[in-house]
Amino acid sequence: MFCIILLFIYIVYDTILTIIISGLFYMVRKTKNYTFSLPPELLDRLKKHAKKGYVPSVNSAVKEAIEVYVVQIDKEYLYRQMKEAAENPDFVDDLETTMADFFYVDFEANRENKKK
Repeated sequence: MFCIILLFIYIVYDTILTIIISGLFYMVRKTKNYTFSLPPELLDRLKKHAKKGYVPSVNSAVKEAIEVYVVQIDKEYLYRQMKEAAENPDFVDDLETTMADFFYVDFEANRENKKK
């Protein structure tokens, strides 16, 4: 039961994190130039895709790919934190205490929702 609740917490937090991070990327109006190296074959493929209209530009394709990758890294970081917390006896005790404290409130809320 505890693992299911921890997984639920992770999924909810992961979803919220994804929404927040995605929103932050699009809220940023300033950009900074940064020089990086790509294999020529990859750059050629990106240019071809941009020319055919599959992506607006090479720059936008690289930016979007980096955004997706950073969100993936953030999710992995969150997963590791949740896994570490699940192995911490103090965290588990606090979580179980909180679950017990809200058991009757949740029960009443569920009962009220079933009546509707």
